[in-house]
Amino acid sequence: MLLRSVDHLVYACPDLQAGLDRIESLLGVRPTPGGRHPGAGTRNALLSLGPSSYLEIIGPDPEQPEPAEPRLFGIDALTSPRLAAWAATEEDLEKRAADARKQGIRLGQVKAGSRRSPEGALLSWRYTSPAAVIGDGLVPFFIDWGTTPHPAAHAARGAQLVAFRAEHPDAASVRDVLRKLGLDLPVAAGPSATLIAEVASPKGRVELK
Repeated sequence: MLLRSVDHLVYACPDLQAGLDRIESLLGVRPTPGGRHPGAGTRNALLSLGPSSYLEIIGPDPEQPEPAEPRLFGIDALTSPRLAAWAATEEDLEKRAADARKQGIRLGQVKAGSRRSPEGALLSWRYTSPAAVIGDGLVPFFIDWGTTPHPAAHAARGAQLVAFRAEHPDAASVRDVLRKLGLDLPVAAGPSATLIAEVASPKGRVELK
C-alpha cells in the first residue's frame, strides 16, 4: 500500500516562519520545531501524519551562512510554499540504488545525514540524495533512520495522511518509473508536476500541494 511507503512529505518554503504559519492556518496544528541542517543552509519543523510518517516544513536558516551548494528542493527559487518532494522508507539503500540502476533509474548517491533536535538529541539517517531530482520531484528519494527513533514519534500530532497522488504533463513516463521502483503513487495528466496530499486535520480534510 502506497501510504505505508511514505516516510515523509517535504513542504519547501522560501521563508520557514511563513510556511509554519500557513500550515497551522490550514490544518489547525502547530508544527514542532525540528533543527538545523549544518552546511545546507536550512532548518525544519515537523508535523506527524501517522505513526511512521510526517510532514517536513523546510526553509532557509537565516542563522547559517549561505551554503556552498544550492539548497535542496529548489528552495532558493521558490516564491511560495509547495509540496516539493517526498521520501519513501527503505532499509537497504545500496540494494535499492543498485536495483534502480538495472532499471535505468539513477537515484541519488547514498549519503549519511544528521541534525540535533532543539533539546540536543542527535538524529541520524542515511538516504539517497534528493539532489538527484527524478520525474520533477514526483519520484521519491529513499531514507533509512537506522536506530534513530522515527521523527513522527516526537512531532506535533493531530493530522493524518489519508491520500496521496500527483499530476504531471507526461504522466505515463512518471508512472513507468514509479512502477519500476514498486511504488503505486497515482499520477494523472496535469499542467505541471504537482504532489497532492490529502490530510485529515482538526480543520477537516485539506489538500496540500
